[in-house]
Amino acid sequence: MSRRRARATGARARRTERLAHPETLGVLLAGGLARRMGGGDKPLKTLGGVTLLDRAVARLAPQCDGLIVNANGDPARFSGLGLPVVADTVEGFAGPLAGILAALEWMAAHRPQTGWLLSIPTDSPFLPADLVPRLHQAREAAGMPLACARSGDQTHPVVGLWPVSLAADLRHALVVEDLRKIDRWTARHGIAEAVWPTAPYDPFFNANSPEDLAEAETVLARFPAA
Repeated sequence: MSRRRARATGARARRTERLAHPETLGVLLAGGLARRMGGGDKPLKTLGGVTLLDRAVARLAPQCDGLIVNANGDPARFSGLGLPVVADTVEGFAGPLAGILAALEWMAAHRPQTGWLLSIPTDSPFLPADLVPRLHQAREAAGMPLACARSGDQTHPVVGLWPVSLAADLRHALVVEDLRKIDRWTARHGIAEAVWPTAPYDPFFNANSPEDLAEAETVLARFPAA
């Protein structure tokens, strides 16, 4: 077999493996206020010499059928990624649900063939390499339209799967009902959980402060593949 044919065969195999679950776009939620981090763009803080945002891209790109960034303000600060930057479509700081809505509406306009959105906060540097397929498996097994991650006894609703079919319902909840809590909205529709262990480290550890970043550096030193 020629090298070119071998590369093509390998690419098809990787694509087939990724498409074992429905086509899924990933959104990197980078619109937080970062108060505990001292302000600035938390996704651009570094861990092991790599920005939190670059770590998220590297972990999710093999699992998703494309990525976008949700962030407000000047999108040029993320231009080095070469990814679409989508601002909130709801006025005021409405929290992560606003970023999820913006991504769902962007999908409807630009990726109508894609039915599912994965959302993650960019301050979780140790995301699992099997995040997307396991969330889909949990959703399908439970017969629920939504799924999120859990580690130990801690639920992580921002690390979740969202169907684009619920975009209009979410917009109504945010704009008309002024709803801000993720749990209140997901409870209306039903949400499954995929569970990960917290040892040897929590894959959904949040780096919200300089102290958290220092702790993450310790984890990374002990587990370079984290």
